[in-house]
Amino acid sequence: SIALGYLHSKGIIYRDLKLDNVLLDIEGHIKLTDYGMCKEGLNRYEKTGTFCGTPNYIAPEMLRGEDYNFSIDWWALGVLLYEMMAGRSPFEPISEPGDNPDVNSEDHLFQVILEKPIRIPRNLSVRAGSILKGFLQKIPKDRLGSADGLVEIKSHLFYKPIDWNLLEQRL
Repeated sequence: SIALGYLHSKGIIYRDLKLDNVLLDIEGHIKLTDYGMCKEGLNRYEKTGTFCGTPNYIAPEMLRGEDYNFSIDWWALGVLLYEMMAGRSPFEPISEPGDNPDVNSEDHLFQVILEKPIRIPRNLSVRAGSILKGFLQKIPKDRLGSADGLVEIKSHLFYKPIDWNLLEQRL
């Protein structure tokens, strides 16, 4: 969250948050890599429209061909957190795909992202479920972080135990 908030404060949309681009340093702090898809120079109210990113992490507004803002990074963070908490993508079919080869297609994935409700696993805590629901809102203005960015996210119940000052100082 802090890394994305920092990029956003500098007018940068990351646009490629995924497991492959998140590294841990020796102290367990996160490092983002691969800035090739970043969009720079945006103010808080500007939008852009380039279609890019890794299919499983693409926000619904981008799939709909709408202009988007920093909120797409919060969507991708929700997907990433879901994968870390549930051990699978929020868009994987829960049942076996059977004989339908279309289930594994990119078009099918995009249809699921756009249309299917996201099911939060029952074994997650209420706080974990709440943060996932917040980030994985299909309508950008309803998404956690869309109104006030990192300030809004830091105040979420999920992050209540975090001392943000210590974290930012890497302590």
